[in-house]
Amino acid sequence: MARTMGLLHLSLLLFSAFTIAVADNNDNTPAYLLPVSGLSHDYYKKSCPDMEAIIQRSVQKLLKEDYTCGASLLRLHFHDCAVRGCDASILLDNAQKNTEMYAEASKTLRCIEIIDEIKASLEEKCPKTVSCADILTTVARDASNMVGAPYWLLEYGRKDGTISILEEANAVPSGRESMTDLILFFQSMGLSPVDLVSLQGAHTIGRASCKSFGQRLCNYQGTKDADPTLNNQFLNYLKRICSKDTVYTDLDPTTPAVFDNTYYKNIQNNMGLLETDQKMWVDSRLGPIVKALANQQNLFYSQFGAAMVKVSRSNVLTGNDGEVRIKCSAIN
Repeated sequence: MARTMGLLHLSLLLFSAFTIAVADNNDNTPAYLLPVSGLSHDYYKKSCPDMEAIIQRSVQKLLKEDYTCGASLLRLHFHDCAVRGCDASILLDNAQKNTEMYAEASKTLRCIEIIDEIKASLEEKCPKTVSCADILTTVARDASNMVGAPYWLLEYGRKDGTISILEEANAVPSGRESMTDLILFFQSMGLSPVDLVSLQGAHTIGRASCKSFGQRLCNYQGTKDADPTLNNQFLNYLKRICSKDTVYTDLDPTTPAVFDNTYYKNIQNNMGLLETDQKMWVDSRLGPIVKALANQQNLFYSQFGAAMVKVSRSNVLTGNDGEVRIKCSAIN
């Protein structure tokens, strides 16, 4: 009983200390729940009523062929929204190869082809109606839900951007940032520390290349030694498998195919794969959130869903801003 009361108290502290900033309005509605002009749940009710069903079937088929695309599509959505907001700018291509998709941070993005396939199906069913930005957002929700994440309701009506700049995409976190820099980056997207830690929980699925964390294994911060915060058994395992930078390993070595809160328990045991994973646990601002999510899986699920809703509303284009691209890789 004492342990249960302790966890409850910790949860209440989290929600009082880190919850989303409250808007200045009469009913004290959280800012992220306030309406965004141009977005609505029934945006395609008349113009393309089968939109969600078409996307869901396509994602389901893809994940049956390759379940690892679940994590990849979730990551693709974040990379899009982290640069200029959720406007599908990550999908733009050109002959000069100077768009976001050619950035160093984008080189490991996968399963992008499904977006073009879905767009072609929707153009056939509802021409010039469904934006690539809305497709990306829906695909991320459905893909993560199909691998065990909670389901969240989405609003639609995003328009596609017409600008995509390679250099801007390299600002997306790589897993080596300081916690202050990471907090500030998420803050620039309108996300709180609770959102940050909750979204990092997506690392409960997916993989990372040895190149992305290799410096922790043998020359951490120029010391010619391993990161002292790494669990010794985990360190030895990583040294064995990382014969090449191109080798991939699970972000969650314990339950890699299950969307659960084991990721946070791993961090508490010094088994965070990326440097930023492990640093959260020892950071006074983020450590208590890690502890709460490690102890309460349902809390993780609810906070992850709420954070994903916030991400999907980040700096969106609506109304006369942007356009509905006919092809996701090119402006009209």
